[in-house]
Amino acid sequence: MKRPLLIALALVAFAPSRFHAAGPVTYRVSIPEPQHHWMQVEAVFSDLGSAPLELRMSRSSPGRYSIHDFAKNVYDVHAAGPDGRELPVSRPDPSGWTVGAHGGSVTVRYKVFGDRVDGTYLAVDTTHVHLNMPAAIMWARGLDDRPVTLTLLPPDPAVTRRGWTVATQLHPGSAPLEFTAPNLQYLIDSPLEFGPVAMRQFSLDRHTFRFAAHHTGTDDELNRFMKDVERVVREEGAVYGEFPEYEPGYYTFLADYLPYSEEDGMEHRNSTVMTSSSTIRGDRTMLLDTVAHEFFHCWNVERIRPRDIEPFDLDRENMSGQLWLAEGFTQYYGPLVLQRAGLVDLDYTRQILTSLVDTVVNSPGRAVRSAEEMSRMAPFIDAGRPIDRTNWPNTVISYYPFGAAIAVALDLSLRERSDGRTTLDDFMRAMWRAHGKPGGSREGYVDRPYTAADAEARLAEVSGDRAFAKDFFSRYIEGHDVADYARLLRNAGFILRKRDPGRAWLGDLRIDPRTEGARITGDVASNSPAYAAGIDEGDAITQVAGDRTGSAEEISSAISRRRPGDRISITFVDRAGVSRTATVTLAENPHLEIVGVETAGGSLMPAQRAFRDRWLSSQVR
Repeated sequence: MKRPLLIALALVAFAPSRFHAAGPVTYRVSIPEPQHHWMQVEAVFSDLGSAPLELRMSRSSPGRYSIHDFAKNVYDVHAAGPDGRELPVSRPDPSGWTVGAHGGSVTVRYKVFGDRVDGTYLAVDTTHVHLNMPAAIMWARGLDDRPVTLTLLPPDPAVTRRGWTVATQLHPGSAPLEFTAPNLQYLIDSPLEFGPVAMRQFSLDRHTFRFAAHHTGTDDELNRFMKDVERVVREEGAVYGEFPEYEPGYYTFLADYLPYSEEDGMEHRNSTVMTSSSTIRGDRTMLLDTVAHEFFHCWNVERIRPRDIEPFDLDRENMSGQLWLAEGFTQYYGPLVLQRAGLVDLDYTRQILTSLVDTVVNSPGRAVRSAEEMSRMAPFIDAGRPIDRTNWPNTVISYYPFGAAIAVALDLSLRERSDGRTTLDDFMRAMWRAHGKPGGSREGYVDRPYTAADAEARLAEVSGDRAFAKDFFSRYIEGHDVADYARLLRNAGFILRKRDPGRAWLGDLRIDPRTEGARITGDVASNSPAYAAGIDEGDAITQVAGDRTGSAEEISSAISRRRPGDRISITFVDRAGVSRTATVTLAENPHLEIVGVETAGGSLMPAQRAFRDRWLSSQVR
């Protein structure tokens, strides 16, 4: 028979005890059938005392804010005592197993299934093991501070066909395939790629950066891609003025660019997971944007950390009101860094800015929830999949674009107030010095996480104006106001204008082409004329101003012949089959675009050019 793929994991504990040091906890993971995507795990928990052993599978994963309930893929769980006899196991909740009388030592065996290559889950197949720890590792309450040793055994070459190596942020151990972690928090935040990894590395300012790629491209393509990655890393280092001290001695990018990968990116303390079905020679801009976003997190989120998600709770969803800053500001810096590094052109950046500003200005959700309240929606919208219909298109703006648009406003406001001497980079450096750089007394923890009040205080320090900081937070973070983007962008020689001035607008209606008639398949924006007329999802528009309509094209054609302010009749059939007619006052299409002054036929003034250059040009000195 074929030798199974084998992974052995050992948790070695040295927790103080009145009588003796706590014994090790060891994990042994074998993969007898990688083609069927499951692993067999054996865990030994020793020196437990007399209390019941409470075993857990994580319900959440670092970097994610919603529930993922990894226990759903765990099955065939058995426990044995020191003498090898089967022990009874109770199930107090879906993610827990409790072993009562155990004699001080328990061996647990279970299987776990995984077949999703992304930043959150487990993937096992004949090409690699893509291991996110919360998706695979059963841990025990009360053993959080025990150090960890993780040993990987090489797989059977006959099964994998190519030699496998490992890439991870875990500390190197005493043997080539042995790694360590100081505690559960660090272990659970340390993804691992075990497979045919192509490793590249470079050094900047005495820091080492490793890029571990599992991909289908050539060595030459990877080498060229690495040059762009280095430019991103260098440019982001310039934002903060320095790199963090990465505890293993290096930072590791874990990239799975494979046809069967999902599009994802996930930050970790000293590494990031980036997955895509694209190749390195494919959508390079998309891949580099993920690199820029996730690497920025090694400061913002991983070390500059909101207080309400520190430490990370593996047993529940993790909610924070500061994701507009933690995720949103990171979303802003990703494409900005690509522009500064010369990896995209000005048109790309203009389109990104247009999308951010248009989303926040025109979304009806802004009137319903503030940026802080949007952040607290993360447990519901962060890869969550409700089966019931929601009205989120009218009540929610993702904290990613919402926070990024706030970052645009704050960056341009600081530059405007100071004639370019103070910028958002200064604010991020202030957050780093006060809350990130001090580090933690325990590896994997942050001792000085921040609150909203802390962030406001840092803005007051940087701007030198406490009233400005208070007003900005009151209006744009806690309130529902929108910044004067037209004025702010004009300083950089950009014009914010209506995309379709003078064009009539009924609403952004999604019409299902597969159904008979013009049936609406998505939410109708609550700030649209269609919504005011009582039209909603599931209704089918049959007439516009007396013209029969049966498709999106026919509706658009009928509306295009009218002007904003025109009152027309709309006939529609609701889901109950009742035909209704309403009078609608058409609005002007509210959607915006950003164009350069020079594109709009004007001249870029010297002051505008200087402002733009200071904002968008390289900060590397």
